[in-house]
Amino acid sequence: MRPDVPSSRRVAAPLTYRLDDDATAAQIAAAVGTLWLELEAALSPIIGLRGVAALGQRSLHLASAAYPWLATGQPGGPAALDATSLMPVLAARSSDQAAAAASLLLQTFHELLASLIGPSLTERLLGPVWGPPLTPV
Repeated sequence: MRPDVPSSRRVAAPLTYRLDDDATAAQIAAAVGTLWLELEAALSPIIGLRGVAALGQRSLHLASAAYPWLATGQPGGPAALDATSLMPVLAARSSDQAAAAASLLLQTFHELLASLIGPSLTERLLGPVWGPPLTPV
């Protein structure tokens, strides 16, 4: 996906920019872990770590409807999101399954945030995280 694509279609962009087309599930899992840390850093000054955690928890709960195995290994099941626990769960799947589940989780997170603060502010806050990395990966 490219930056000129409307925001509703750019949601998978963070993974697209960070991974090659032939990325393994382990590489996808590592990219999700890094991305989650960047999301926390970008959003926690505004909505706090608890706010980021709450959005992550809700996103995981909603994404788990399509991919029930996403909540496996999470302390408290789909009610909690621990990126370090999520990474091995993604890595244990096929690369296609890991990419699809991770994209859904990120898309859900993006949509929830946009529903709370609006699409324009969401784009401004997530732009540095959602766009291409400033340095090569």
